[in-house]
Amino acid sequence: MRVLLIAPPGAGKGTQGALIATHLGVPHIATGDLLREHVAHRTELGRAVQQHLSRGELVPDEIVLSMVREAFIAAKNAGTGYVLDGIPRTMKQARAAYQIGLELDTTADVALHLQADDEELTRRLLARAALEHRADDTEDVIGKRLALYHEVTHPIVAWYGERGILVSVDAMRPAEAVGREILAALEVMRSIIDSVPEHARRPIDLTGLSAAFGAAGSTVER
Repeated sequence: MRVLLIAPPGAGKGTQGALIATHLGVPHIATGDLLREHVAHRTELGRAVQQHLSRGELVPDEIVLSMVREAFIAAKNAGTGYVLDGIPRTMKQARAAYQIGLELDTTADVALHLQADDEELTRRLLARAALEHRADDTEDVIGKRLALYHEVTHPIVAWYGERGILVSVDAMRPAEAVGREILAALEVMRSIIDSVPEHARRPIDLTGLSAAFGAAGSTVER
């Protein structure tokens, strides 16, 4: 199974991505980790990344997508799926990653959307900043990051919904409860993926389940 994650900062994307990858036995393709690995091993892409970072520039989409392409090829050669975490953040990246998937026959089966409100996300990120002594993660900075997510990244959710691969989960609860729901949903999705073509599927919204069963307190998430 091939899964990509869409979530605002603080919703637990890294935590759940690692859990899903372990459960499915597939690589966890975290773009931040890929960038650091290429830089550490001084690959051709890593040297290009380092040049941009040393100039204080953002790493261009072309470089990040080249790393994702390599990771997709490695997963395909190994006969496995993947969990993609960290990209896409923009519609341009989403369409580019989709084109790579079409070329390699590795398009995502599920776009997993972790949903949480800004107040809870701010609380989590401030708690994390205090725990990790991150003085730069102020409430003002967090507010700007969340505003950017809503403006630039969140519109991708509707696009995945139109494609019929979207699964939305309430990420306001403790990580363990969210993880259990995600894994159960993915097991159900296995049979749907095999029997129902993408164009005939509909988005799946599980965000109301926590209200039905009672939402518990939340934790600090990554």
